[in-house]
Amino acid sequence: MKYNFDEIVNRRNTYSMKWDGGDFLKKMGFTERYDEETIPLFTADMDLPVSQALLDALHKTVDHRIFGYSIIPDAYYDAIQHWFKKRHDWEIAKEDIVYCPGTVHALNIAVKAFTEIGDGIIIQRPVYPPFTAAIEGNGRKVRNNVLKCDDNGYYSIDFEDFEEKARDENTKMFILCNPHNPTGRIFTREELQRLADICIKNNVLIIADEIHGDLIRRNQTFIPIAKTVDNDCHIITFTAINKTFNTAGLHCTNVIISEPEKRQKFSETLGMQLPSPFTIAALIAVYNEGEEWLEQLNEYLDGTMEYVKNFLAKNLPTVKVRIPEGTYVMWMDFRGYGLSAKEIHDRIYNKANVLLEDGEMFGDEGEGFQRICIPSPRPLIKKALERIAAEFKDVESKSLLKS
Repeated sequence: MKYNFDEIVNRRNTYSMKWDGGDFLKKMGFTERYDEETIPLFTADMDLPVSQALLDALHKTVDHRIFGYSIIPDAYYDAIQHWFKKRHDWEIAKEDIVYCPGTVHALNIAVKAFTEIGDGIIIQRPVYPPFTAAIEGNGRKVRNNVLKCDDNGYYSIDFEDFEEKARDENTKMFILCNPHNPTGRIFTREELQRLADICIKNNVLIIADEIHGDLIRRNQTFIPIAKTVDNDCHIITFTAINKTFNTAGLHCTNVIISEPEKRQKFSETLGMQLPSPFTIAALIAVYNEGEEWLEQLNEYLDGTMEYVKNFLAKNLPTVKVRIPEGTYVMWMDFRGYGLSAKEIHDRIYNKANVLLEDGEMFGDEGEGFQRICIPSPRPLIKKALERIAAEFKDVESKSLLKS
C-alpha cells in the first residue's frame, strides 16, 4: 500500500497537545503566543497518518464493544521478539520484557529502583529534558558528560570526562540516549562498547533509551547497546512503538531487563501495570505488519530533511544544520546571527508564529539552538520555514554582508 504523507490531517479539536494545547503551553511558559494560525513543530509526535494495519487492528478492537482490563498475550511478546530479531538481529527472551505505560515513566521508575537520593547519574547534554527532570526531581545529582561539537555540528563523546565521572564512587547510573535526541547521533559499535566497558569497570548501571532506534536515516545503521557486550546484565533498555509508529497516545513502552534480580526490582517499583486492549492490538499489528509503512515513512523523512537543509542553505545560510543519523528531529544552530536566545525565540515563536523547542531546554549547551520535529506533511514544514525566513531576513542580509 502506498501512503500519502503529504496529506494534511486536521488535528484540531482532537485533544492533541500540539494542536489544542495552547493554554497549557502558555501556562507552562513554553510560548507567549498560540492561536489558530500557530504551526506547532515542537514535540516528537507525527502529523502523519498511521499504517492501515494499525487502523484495522484498532477498528477490530472497537467493534468488539467492550474495553475491560486486559492481560498481555503471548502474541504481544512474540511480536516484539520477531521485530527486534528481524530489524536489529537482537534476540530478546520473553521473560526479559516488562511492559510500562511510557518511557519517561519507566525512566523515573529506574532512577528510583536502582539509585539512592544524592547519587550521581551521568547524562550527555544537550539531551532530552526529562532526563534532567528524572534525576533532579528524584533528589539525585546530574553528572553532565557534555557532548563535544565540532565546527560542522557533529557531536562526539568526551571519553576522558566520561570515565572520570564514572570513577566517582557516588556515580551509580548512566542514561544513554541512542539515537541521540536532539543531536541525531547514532553512536557506533566502538563508541557503545567503550561506554559499556567503562560502566562495567566502575559498576555503573546503563539505562539505554533506544526508542528512536527504528527512525534511521538513509545509509545509517543502529545497534542496540545490549548487542555490543558479551553480558548485558548491567544494561536496561527502553524500547517503544510510540515514536516509530505514531502511537504516543497509546502509552506503550517495553523495558528489556535480562538480569532477574534487576527485573524483579524494577517490576516491584513499577507496580502492576495493565495495557489497554488498544495498546496490545496496536503493538501486535505494527510489529507484525507495519514494516512497509515504516520504510515509506523513513524515505519521506529523508526527503523532508533534505528539503529543510536545502531551504536553509538558500534562505538562511547563517543557520547551521546537518541531517541527523537517526531520529526525526533536526538541531538548528542560530548562533551565527549574534542574537540572544530570547530574541531568537521571539522572532520564531511570537512573530513567525511557529513553535519549535528552545535549545536551552536541553541544557545550557543548547543556547542559541532550536529543535524542530519534522514528521509533518512537507507543505506544512515549507510554510513554517518560509515564516521563519521572513522574520530573519534583516539579520541574514547583515550576516551575508559581513561575510
